Amino acid sequence: MKELPVIVVQLVHIQGPLMGQIQEFTEPQITIGRHPSCSVQFPTDLATISRTHAELVREGNRYKVVDRSTNGTFVNGKRVSEAFLKDGDVIMFTEGGPKMSFLAQITDEVQAAPVSAPQVQEMPPAPRPAQGAPPAPPERPVPPVEAAPPAAPRERAAPVHEPSKPAEQPRQSVQKVQAPLIVQFGPTIRTYKELPIVIGKKADSDFVLDHPALSDHHAQIFFSQNMYWIKDLSGRSLITIGSSRIGFEAPLKAQDVISLAPGGPALRFLGEGRLAEYEDAPAEESPVPAKSARSEPARKEKPSKSIFDIFKK
Repeated sequence: MKELPVIVVQLVHIQGPLMGQIQEFTEPQITIGRHPSCSVQFPTDLATISRTHAELVREGNRYKVVDRSTNGTFVNGKRVSEAFLKDGDVIMFTEGGPKMSFLAQITDEVQAAPVSAPQVQEMPPAPRPAQGAPPAPPERPVPPVEAAPPAAPRERAAPVHEPSKPAEQPRQSVQKVQAPLIVQFGPTIRTYKELPIVIGKKADSDFVLDHPALSDHHAQIFFSQNMYWIKDLSGRSLITIGSSRIGFEAPLKAQDVISLAPGGPALRFLGEGRLAEYEDAPAEESPVPAKSARSEPARKEKPSKSIFDIFKK
């Protein structure tokens, strides 16, 4: 059977009744509309959306959107009947209607493509002899063939054990939960009581970082299994922890340094739901020659405080 790679499709709702939700699919066909059978179901009273408004259909290793509605489907503001999608494309259903961002990631997993079984052709029945014809002579018995002496048993080669691949960590279920989070970047401090949140450079992100290396919706912070997690929404595996790429998602440990993109901003996870801007330590300055005895006495500097000390009181 032919094997195809599994593609994980993420639909990030950025406008409409499902705003804030992120849905994941691996099916080759994703239906969108008001009908209860749709994969993405909008409220039944949203009359501008058709019962089956659009479909996302997999062709090879790409997905395309196919419009099935009367009010139209738009990709990046342009109305289409069908169009192939790329990461970050914004799909809008009816003019001024719900919007979602499309992301897709090809994984190392494979799935079998169904192949039709070959049909077995039945042999036609043997023809019957004509009436009045002489009967066919009986078949002569075939003399038995003497069995060859058994061959000497061969030594079996020792099985070669290939190193097993490490089991891939199951993906976490992202749900809205009550969990505290404090994010500090530069002079900006934001406090959240509910997760998940989205970090990106687009204005509708929960925490906006306007940096050219970031995507519109770049990363997601969520809480699962009593741990904080980060998920890469860029679709390009840009996020690293330390020097290792996280791939799709990874848990956070205290003092982890998170680089959101090469040459982009970085954060340090301080534990207990605290993220702070991280900057490399400055290079050591050349020593300054000592002043003469007549120079002014050195002033005592006040010890600096962390920006998160205010939350410990």
